[in-house]
Amino acid sequence: MKVRDVMSKNPITIKEDIKIVQAVKIMNDNKVDGLPVLNDKDELVGLFSKESLYEAISKIDIKEKVKSIMTRDIKCIHDYEDTEKMFDMNIGRVPVIDDKNNLVGIVTNTDLLKAYHNRNNIINKKLNTEKNLTGTLKTILNNAYDGIVLIDENRKINMINNSYAKFLNVDKDEVIGKDVTDVIENTRLHIVLDTGESEIGEIQKIGTHKIVAMRIPIIEDGKVIGVMGKIMFRDINQVNTLAKKINSMEDELKYYKKELIKERRAKYSFENIPSNSPSMNKVKSFAQKASKSNSTILIVGESGTGKELFAHSIHNASPRKLKPFIKMNCAAIPADLLESELFGYDEGAFTGSKKGGKIGKFKLADGGTIFLDEIGDMPLNMQAKILRVLQEKEVEPIGSNTNYQIDVRVIAATNRDLAKMIVDGEFREDLYYRLNVIKLEIPPIRERKEDLDILIDVLFEKHKGDVGKYVKGISEDARNILKTYHWPGNVRELENILERAINIVDSGCEIEVMHLPEYIRGKIEKNEETSFSLKKAVEITERNTILNALELTNGNRVRASEILNVSRSTLYERMEKYKIK
Repeated sequence: MKVRDVMSKNPITIKEDIKIVQAVKIMNDNKVDGLPVLNDKDELVGLFSKESLYEAISKIDIKEKVKSIMTRDIKCIHDYEDTEKMFDMNIGRVPVIDDKNNLVGIVTNTDLLKAYHNRNNIINKKLNTEKNLTGTLKTILNNAYDGIVLIDENRKINMINNSYAKFLNVDKDEVIGKDVTDVIENTRLHIVLDTGESEIGEIQKIGTHKIVAMRIPIIEDGKVIGVMGKIMFRDINQVNTLAKKINSMEDELKYYKKELIKERRAKYSFENIPSNSPSMNKVKSFAQKASKSNSTILIVGESGTGKELFAHSIHNASPRKLKPFIKMNCAAIPADLLESELFGYDEGAFTGSKKGGKIGKFKLADGGTIFLDEIGDMPLNMQAKILRVLQEKEVEPIGSNTNYQIDVRVIAATNRDLAKMIVDGEFREDLYYRLNVIKLEIPPIRERKEDLDILIDVLFEKHKGDVGKYVKGISEDARNILKTYHWPGNVRELENILERAINIVDSGCEIEVMHLPEYIRGKIEKNEETSFSLKKAVEITERNTILNALELTNGNRVRASEILNVSRSTLYERMEKYKIK
């Protein structure tokens, strides 16, 4: 019989640098007792087994890597060799390699036992006496790591392997043929012989040890003709130690699952979008109504206006709120990785692809919402694929021939002018109309100055405890200066400025004008900082108003003077006074 005929093909393998806790989970999930270990070049370098785990379990940290406890001195067998060679190797689990030394399988005593048992059944062999046990079966059982004993229908020991005999401290040749109750303390094999009922995981005291045993009746033609006993754990302390380790692993796994669920949930609601302005309240009201539908939403607005907050809030107010909320910044991912991030890939789809493949963002969001931020920065070839997902409601991972149906609501956002991008050939018109089913336009701060007071208060409360000191508040002078600024960076810029001010203000003091950046407060001489006057406030307000007008007109002074309702000569005079270039 050749090795290739009985080996387990395409064995599950692990890398030597993964953590022991991960390896144990893989071993448990796949119900195997050992895993071949490969290096980064996919070369066989070791064997990770329950034996090596049991021997090291009291000494190791489960966060260590597999290579710290794996068996390095491994013996292999070629797939074309005869299984008889295994008996000379005297080990119970052997990696199988082909003529190019590639790992192609793994063969265990169990594989051999099944193969020989099946062959013996065909030629009507029986396992009721030692005389009828083939030399092959004896070798397999004798070399097993676990203690194994067989008794016949007369309670006599037919076979006991080396491991069990050594554990009992007896000569195995001397105990063959003896009544099992005279050899094994507190045995129940004879009881299982009478009942015909298996006993798995039973505690049995032998000498100073409390072992964990299993007992399985051997039945032929409906009659119990013997019982096999096996030591599962040689000391119950091993079980307790392993149980503690497993409990620790399970607790850790639960924690990470919980954190992963948190990460895939929307964090904000409409209550987190403070507003006193009619324009912003109108957008919020419309967004709340839109959240009840399944239609695609396009959120547009300048950078820092809070587009992501609206996406989170819409999801949390929708019927999908208990399902995943997955966000993706289309500008933050390299173009060549965007497709695999969104759609995933099958194992072996390309060089460097992760074993087992990868689930894409769309599949992760199934049943929930996906937020595609900075959609205007998506390459044209990907725009076509997004359009197909929206139309067909299915995704096809890279390297797969299978399409997967998905139920995902899409919310897209951009600070770019998509209509102009369509004219310039940078954005697909058909995708634009597919995204633009419901459109939300978030107004910038300069168009809703009524919101500045509440935004300042909310952001101050959010960050006042960041640096471990007491900050009294924000002075009226500082607040008034903040109100005069044109805020090109919108809420994000306001938050950064307040966070900076909280960091530099002295403990127990208010944020004053001096704590604001110079580009906001204007150039104030040091001797004026302590005597900030109404005149100075008017000058700063006038300077910032001119800056606003110039920004709105892209530096066109003629148009700026018209907006400000002053002559060009007056504008030039004021610009020279405030050193505006």
